Amino acid sequence: MGDGAELWTTVEGPEGGAPVVLCHGGPGMWDYLGPVSGMLADRYRVYRFDQRGCGRSSGPGDYGLARAVADLDEVRAGLGVRRWAVFGHSWGATLALAYAWQYPDRVTRLVYCSGVGPGDAWREPFKAEFARRLTEDQRTRLAALQGLAVRSAAEEHEYRVLSWLPDYADPVRAPGWAAEEASAPYPINVAANVQLSADAATISVAEALARTAKLAMPALFVHGSEDPRPAWNVAQLAEALPGARFTVIPGAGHSPWLETPQDLAKVLRDFLQVTPHARVNAER
Repeated sequence: MGDGAELWTTVEGPEGGAPVVLCHGGPGMWDYLGPVSGMLADRYRVYRFDQRGCGRSSGPGDYGLARAVADLDEVRAGLGVRRWAVFGHSWGATLALAYAWQYPDRVTRLVYCSGVGPGDAWREPFKAEFARRLTEDQRTRLAALQGLAVRSAAEEHEYRVLSWLPDYADPVRAPGWAAEEASAPYPINVAANVQLSADAATISVAEALARTAKLAMPALFVHGSEDPRPAWNVAQLAEALPGARFTVIPGAGHSPWLETPQDLAKVLRDFLQVTPHARVNAER
């Protein structure tokens, strides 16, 4: 990167395939979107990366939203891609949308997956549903772990599991999925989480809807019916963008590639395949 940061990247799929980049969530986490790449890489050229200061990437300096958007475009240029489809999950959906606002001519398709929508109206319903999906003992233990100034490795793993349990629709399989995600050998970048969350919070609902309404690229807003983050807030964005698709996947939680992989794969492939392969060379 121009300021000396080094961002980890990986690529899958045929060299001639239409380019797609996957933006992970957090903020402050690492790339976990390999399963989504696996749904597309037989046909598309799929790029993934760890955001600044996260996972395998270094990150001196700024963790603001403007820097994250600029980083994504510098990754694009560094990988030799002219235009690409941009997929974002959770916080990554916010990044993907902000990138489309800033660089609309470089985005062929936009996929906003399991995001939160504009403003803060989603927070209280999310907190209520989050609490409902945990037992009283789990809520008490999570609060205790949150209050620790320093957590041991075991405590950090337990904290992550409890924090992510409510994201899954299937309560039987949720502990296993959460434990697997929690075992990632990377620290959560708290500074990045705080700064990026604060920056996103400065964007009003009116501004988000107005900027989204100006976009012209095809867009897909996809959400799990059982995601604790309310789908109705995301629907506002889809309604603001003429011609956008809004799809709710029945039975899916926050990570639909785990709970409803066939449904997510179909939705993504149906949306992305609209791009004629004749345009691929012009996009690279």
